[in-house]
Amino acid sequence: MGSEMCIRDRWRNFGKNEFLSKLGVERPIMTTQSLYKSYIIEEYHLEEEPYYVPVGDEIELFEAAYQQKLPLIFKGPTGCGKTRFVEYMSYRLGVELTKVTKNADGGLNMPLVTIACHEDLTASDLVGRYLLEGDQTVWIDGPLTRAVKVGGICYLDEIVEARKDTTVLIHPLTDHRRILPVEKRGELLEAAEGFLLVLSYNPGYQSALKDLKHSTRQRFVSIEFDYPPRDLEAQIVQHEAGIDEDTALQLAKLGEKVRNLKEHGLGEGASTRLLIYAGKLMAQGIAPRRACQVSVNWAVTDDAAIQQSIAEIISSIFE
Repeated sequence: MGSEMCIRDRWRNFGKNEFLSKLGVERPIMTTQSLYKSYIIEEYHLEEEPYYVPVGDEIELFEAAYQQKLPLIFKGPTGCGKTRFVEYMSYRLGVELTKVTKNADGGLNMPLVTIACHEDLTASDLVGRYLLEGDQTVWIDGPLTRAVKVGGICYLDEIVEARKDTTVLIHPLTDHRRILPVEKRGELLEAAEGFLLVLSYNPGYQSALKDLKHSTRQRFVSIEFDYPPRDLEAQIVQHEAGIDEDTALQLAKLGEKVRNLKEHGLGEGASTRLLIYAGKLMAQGIAPRRACQVSVNWAVTDDAAIQQSIAEIISSIFE
């Protein structure tokens, strides 16, 4: 017991490496290091240009809306590139339009605040709330408030998932006022220069209970997205998955044929994202049919009859 206490005391008095060297141990102690990156939400910006291939005039429309301070809403199916487009435009605006702040290196950046909407999202989650800190009550800004203050892009993903009483609070930000009421503090915040509000949703998920109010819908410029044509989609899959051109073309063909099954009961077709997943598995040596089975077939449906139809399509393409 006494020797154990002695060792403990020495461990406290010496650094770990110094103590081990006293014992004749040459192997250094491995120190703990952070394996992740953490950002203050309003300071997050893209340092590298995201890969994006335009399908139409969406870039010109976004830039025109930004210059005129018009809020935007993106409509399109799952995995068609809505979020990637927002990231690309955030980077592009930061470089070309310079409506931004200087970073530590003297470069330009456009803050991008992304909020994943869900049915439990409240106004306080967006605007902010009072919290107890020790024996004091402090105000903590929400992500929407932070984006308004710094003049970044605020991207509300899948807005139809949010409660309708929550979405109403963004209305004053979408017209000529460009203000955010913070009722709990009795404040009105004017949006900083450069602030842009962007929403997105999947029309295929709409229902009577999950739909945008007309008073919300008619406050936005709407851009519709869809899956790209086969040749363009193959180019995207080839770049993102790191596979050869022929395999990418086969995957694009698969995506096109699976989407045609929507007329036969399939809820939603294979997204470009799923085709990229399949390509990445192939790049790691997984057999093409197996990669397509787990990334496309089993991902889009649980219906046995439709799965059989997709399996036949996969077999016909990847012989």
